[in-house]
Amino acid sequence: MKDSYKEGIIIENIEIAKNIYLLRLQGDFKGAPGQFYMLRGWEGNDPFLPRPISIADLRDGVLTMIYEIRGKGTHIISQLKPGDALSLLGPLGNGFPIVEGKKIAIVSGGIGIAPMLYLARSLGSKAVLYAGFRSEPYLLESFEEHVSEIHISTEDGSKGHKGFVTGMIDPEAYDIIYSCGPTPMMEALGRLCKNKTELIVSLESHMACGIGICLGCTVPTVRGTERVCKEGPVFKAEEVLI
Repeated sequence: MKDSYKEGIIIENIEIAKNIYLLRLQGDFKGAPGQFYMLRGWEGNDPFLPRPISIADLRDGVLTMIYEIRGKGTHIISQLKPGDALSLLGPLGNGFPIVEGKKIAIVSGGIGIAPMLYLARSLGSKAVLYAGFRSEPYLLESFEEHVSEIHISTEDGSKGHKGFVTGMIDPEAYDIIYSCGPTPMMEALGRLCKNKTELIVSLESHMACGIGICLGCTVPTVRGTERVCKEGPVFKAEEVLI
């Protein structure tokens, strides 16, 4: 596994909202919207496990990621400077199915907005973005040229609709909806979309290996237990029991 890691050189690593960072890396990177990399930015075994971070964008050899400080590993990564190196394993997992000629909505919650930028840029037609945040929105300016509309919700009412992002959307106005965010948000969206609109979800999960060996990120599906890192993280909502 160690031999499969590749090196990325940091171009930019900046805080764009409270505890939310934008990371850009130069290297030999590949990947589809919805896939992710496992990252290490430290020597030794403390922390022992790498961190899974999704591809926010990828073009001209530059990999963009958006991450939130949630523990020791991401805190260490946040302290790295331009010119520092990171070790990355990937791309891992499956990706979003790309459709054309349909009415599309993208629904994100919090850091779940990260993989949606690359998706929005890759779709055959411009989608409508519904983005929910606790308070301070971020990354939205990067979407402006790739979507037809942007609708914002904040739980504290500081920007846009006050409340949850699921309170803004009418699923029947769309042929397909892509979503990434907290599980309760996607469960609520699943109930709204049931028997009305196709819903594709990208699941978040704690991961250890990222390559399907440890079975630490399994979820129940209609086909039985499956791994978020291998069979996912993208699933049809009707197939995964989130």
